[in-house]
Amino acid sequence: MSRRAAITFAVAIAAMSAFSARAEKADREKPTQVEANRMTSDEARRISIFEGSVVLTKGTMQLKAERIVVRQDADGFQYATASGNPVRFRQKSDPRDGAEGVWIEGEAEHVEIDEKNERVELRDSARVTRDKDEVRGSYILYDQRSEFFSISSGKDEPGSRVRAVIQPKTPEADAPGAKPEARKPGAKK
Repeated sequence: MSRRAAITFAVAIAAMSAFSARAEKADREKPTQVEANRMTSDEARRISIFEGSVVLTKGTMQLKAERIVVRQDADGFQYATASGNPVRFRQKSDPRDGAEGVWIEGEAEHVEIDEKNERVELRDSARVTRDKDEVRGSYILYDQRSEFFSISSGKDEPGSRVRAVIQPKTPEADAPGAKPEARKPGAKK
């Protein structure tokens, strides 16, 4: 593999790492595909740029942006900045506690991915939806190591506030697909 091809591959992997913590484990074994109108690479500066209707796909994860810039530090860690109107992503999570995996979707004008610190930042008109729960704000920080979220409103936007919609969770016995004998008496099917 040529050095340029290796950098291109590394760029794609960097963009993918942002959502891997909650992603389907099977996604890690899937090939990465990147489509864009243009791609430039500066090997001396360790920077690759994808521009024009960029679509990055790996397994269930899909990231769409107008531009993705990826740089690599001396230790090999990668940092990606995606911008668009908006940047959008979608990925299915692993099954958890016996429940089927759910779709995680998000969007923002800018997305910053820090592979070294395992952080993802969504800036400007940020939104993340997991299953039917949703959070919105001007800024969303997600720390993958601790699964910590922080959402902030825009300081300079009058009336700007953080918004969250959290759906009620049904007991396991009432969950769709639960065995009839596990349902509570009188529970709807």
